[in-house]
Amino acid sequence: MRKEAMLYEKLDNSRVHCYLCAHECKIADSRLGVCGVRQNIEGTLYTLVYARSIAANIDPIEKKPLYHFLPGSTSFSIATIGCNFKCGFCQNWQISQVSRENGAILAGRELMPDQVVSEAKKHGCLSISYTYTEPTVFFEYAYDCAVLARKAGIYNVFVTNGFTTRQALDAIQPYLDAANVDLKSFNNEYYKFNCKARLQPVLDSIEYIKQLGIWVEVTTLVIPGENDSEEELGQIAEFIAGLDKDIPWHISRFRPDYKFGDRDATPVETLHMAREIGLRAGLHHVYLGNVFEGSDTVCPDCQRMVVKRAYMGVEKSDLKDGRCPSCNTEIKGFWPK
Repeated sequence: MRKEAMLYEKLDNSRVHCYLCAHECKIADSRLGVCGVRQNIEGTLYTLVYARSIAANIDPIEKKPLYHFLPGSTSFSIATIGCNFKCGFCQNWQISQVSRENGAILAGRELMPDQVVSEAKKHGCLSISYTYTEPTVFFEYAYDCAVLARKAGIYNVFVTNGFTTRQALDAIQPYLDAANVDLKSFNNEYYKFNCKARLQPVLDSIEYIKQLGIWVEVTTLVIPGENDSEEELGQIAEFIAGLDKDIPWHISRFRPDYKFGDRDATPVETLHMAREIGLRAGLHHVYLGNVFEGSDTVCPDCQRMVVKRAYMGVEKSDLKDGRCPSCNTEIKGFWPK
């Protein structure tokens, strides 16, 4: 479905300037932005994927991953095609790396915002997650869903690469409750070569999301030979700790896929090393992802396990109003009443 875009400016010669993501594309008439799903048609910028859902699933919130936001609940999760990154290791490449240019613009089914909220309510989901691809590229769809969700008492979650402008974050802030941001590397050359993007806007977004009062967790997919050095993992950990030591850091295991299909999976020992680096940097909560360990929440003061997780879910929680039952330390997060 075609709909006029948000956050753009009309320029001369029927060009437009998009302000949704940090690419800030200046797009000539009839051309597409980097995302492949936003098009300039006679001097007006349109989103081509509005209400065109390529995925709509009921997921545990832990799958996002969010461990300190409504743990044990489910989240109605939606996406459209398209992305503003070109990651060769993308694990959802079948839907993120398609666009109008390769004839996939009609992929998916129509699912209007009121239907999204209705489905979330019907299935008892406490939140709606805009995920799988990049919510920034289907911002108008996510925004309209989020507005209706807030009115219905349903929370909203972005799972994002963080390559977003302040204008977009300011627009969604009144309706966005939580975000998991991928911090893929601490090396700008990595972002340029692997993602066709830049590091600094991602760092700025993480900091700004935190300033806006949105609950934030960070994920790093650790890829052997790419971003798994002690130095780089330490830089990531120190950056997060410098913002807030209570921000959870999810260290995920890479598995071969897409253009990285010939690579080796991340050794579990590397994840253990990364976790120790995070804890040495002062982070209170460091979790392992894509493995069957390292997902429990521990009190940073007395080291008592306060949330025991099964894979992608909660097995037991001993939190009392968000506090450790042994020492009464507050465990920062967004806990269900």
